[in-house]
Formats: sequence, structure tokens, C-alpha cells
Amino acid sequence: MHPHFHRRGAWRAFAHPRRGFGSLHDHDRGRERHERRHHRGGRVFDQGDLKWVILQLIADKPSHGYELIKTIEERLGGAYSPSPGVIYPTLTLLEDLGYIAPAAEEGSRRAYAITDDGRQALEENSAAVRSLNERMEQIAERSAGRAAPQIVRAMENLRVALRLRLDRGPLSPEQIARLSDILDDTARAIERD
Repeated sequence: MHPHFHRRGAWRAFAHPRRGFGSLHDHDRGRERHERRHHRGGRVFDQGDLKWVILQLIADKPSHGYELIKTIEERLGGAYSPSPGVIYPTLTLLEDLGYIAPAAEEGSRRAYAITDDGRQALEENSAAVRSLNERMEQIAERSAGRAAPQIVRAMENLRVALRLRLDRGPLSPEQIARLSDILDDTARAIERD
């Protein structure tokens, strides 16, 4: 990995605010290969496309990284979920280019809003953005009826949360009863659905 990529603003050497984004470096290509493994139908986004999706979503509504991950996952019908390792560097890149700016803090999460330069960039690339939206709709249609990755992700989140809590130390009888009730109630709700 290029050592300067850890510093804010390092992307500027590879991107021009008016001409768009330069090529990604090897570590980003590796990250994209990792992301493609999460989508069985092939590559979801071509190199550099995700930035336009994120910028359009932020133009629609100021958002933080976790919201963007969930929105992209929902828009693709669960066929693909970008990792934080892809979303957050892209947000940093868009901020460094002046296309987005911090809007508000929601607890520990920073929401971003689009800037005038960001709106201009979207306008200049409106054909690409339209094409991406169409591709996302097609992927969502093809994914309808398949096992939902959102459920797999939620199951994994539950498993990790339980493991982390149990690793912190012994539970009191009240905590055991409360956690057991939560899990039993959830199981019954799933069975009824």
C-alpha cells in the first residue's frame, strides 16, 4: 500500500475535481476483488462507479457511512453490500475533492451533505449516474426471491454481539434471563412470520 494514502488529502494527487477520478491503486483493486466475492452475479460496480452512487445518495439525503451501506444493500435487493473498507475511503475521497462536507454528528457517526461542487460533478456525469441506477435496478430485480444477504448479515451481527458480550465476563442471573427472553421472543416472531 502506498504510504501516503494514510494521510488526508493524499487522493488529490490522483484525482482532478473537474476531470474526475484517476485510477485506483493496487490496494483498492484488491478491495474491489474482495467486494466482488460478495456478489455472485459478477461485478456490481466498475472501478470508480461507487463514488457516483454514494454522491447521488448523499445528494438525495445527508447520510453517514452505515446508512449508505444499508441503502446500497437495499437498492440492490440484498445482492451486494459494500464493506466499511470501501465506503469510508470513498467518503474521504469525496470530501477531499470538495464534493461533500460534514453535515452533522449522530453520536459517533459523521453525516455528510453534498456541496455545490458535488452537485456540479453529478450534473456533469448525469449519464453515468443514470446508467448506474438502471444497473442497480436490474440487479435488484434478478435478486428478488433469493436468500436475502441482509438476513445472513443480521444473523452474523447477532452471533458476534453475543460472543462479545459473553467474552466480557459472567452474566448475572437477571442478564441471563433477559437475554434468553430476547432470543426466545425473536425466535417465536420468526416462526410466526
